[in-house]
Amino acid sequence: MNAATDVFAAPPPIPPAPPAPVRAPGVGEAIGLLALYFALQLAVGFTAGSLVGLVVGMRIGFAHGGAKTGGDHTLHALQVAMSNPDLRTGVTAATLLIAASVTLWIVHRRWPRQWRLAQAWQGFGFAPSSSVAFYAAALALGVAVPVIGGMLTHLLAGSHPVTQSIAQMGQSASLGGRVVLALSAVTLGPLVEEALFRGVLFSSLLGFRQRQAMLPAVGNARIVLAIGLSALLFGMVHLPDLGWRWYAVPNLALLGIGCAWLRLKSGSLWPAVMAHGINNLLAVAGWFVMTHPPG
Repeated sequence: MNAATDVFAAPPPIPPAPPAPVRAPGVGEAIGLLALYFALQLAVGFTAGSLVGLVVGMRIGFAHGGAKTGGDHTLHALQVAMSNPDLRTGVTAATLLIAASVTLWIVHRRWPRQWRLAQAWQGFGFAPSSSVAFYAAALALGVAVPVIGGMLTHLLAGSHPVTQSIAQMGQSASLGGRVVLALSAVTLGPLVEEALFRGVLFSSLLGFRQRQAMLPAVGNARIVLAIGLSALLFGMVHLPDLGWRWYAVPNLALLGIGCAWLRLKSGSLWPAVMAHGINNLLAVAGWFVMTHPPG
């Protein structure tokens, strides 16, 4: 009887499979991804500029019956092409678009599970914030940082100029070229930089590779260190664009600190993207006025 009962008894439940290992970014991977993004900008910019120079060179060659040939021809064509401010702004915008798209694709492809996770030490936060108040805080931060940071920068700079290469490029560009450049600086730039600095890098500095049971125990010291290091690196990578003027770094670091706080508290990357975009919008508006004053 017992044997028959055992035959028809339900099989024991299959134990659940262990969770799949989290392929999370380490600090080295995060820094490597940052290096890749800026290397892509250099490579794509050089390639795009060379192609433009080649096309312009062919047109010059045909117009002059092929008077110039070989390397001198190509170099002359490239110089002619890149002396056009609208071509330069177009190449810059296209370079940013391609480099940002490739970088974001790599992030999503490599860490798909972390893409939308809310907690800063678990994922990258591509999800809406839990509270509208954080978008209001992002608006306030985006407006306040250019004012406070600008005063700090000019205090440190003294009589030295503080301009970005993007502002210098827009001085002689047409209205259309300046608009394209401005849209890139206000949208694509903040999106990809926040994904890298307040997404991948920030989460890795908070201890992304820790076991799940340890995640809630991330200490205040580690949080402060992660915010500080990510903000400092954010400021330093912009030094080439600022002509290596160190006194502009505190302003950028201040923005980085504010964006990291938004990412940590809101459970979303979008308030940080918004604050960064507003900051860039005010900066763009400033160099629009300075380079092309009304009247």
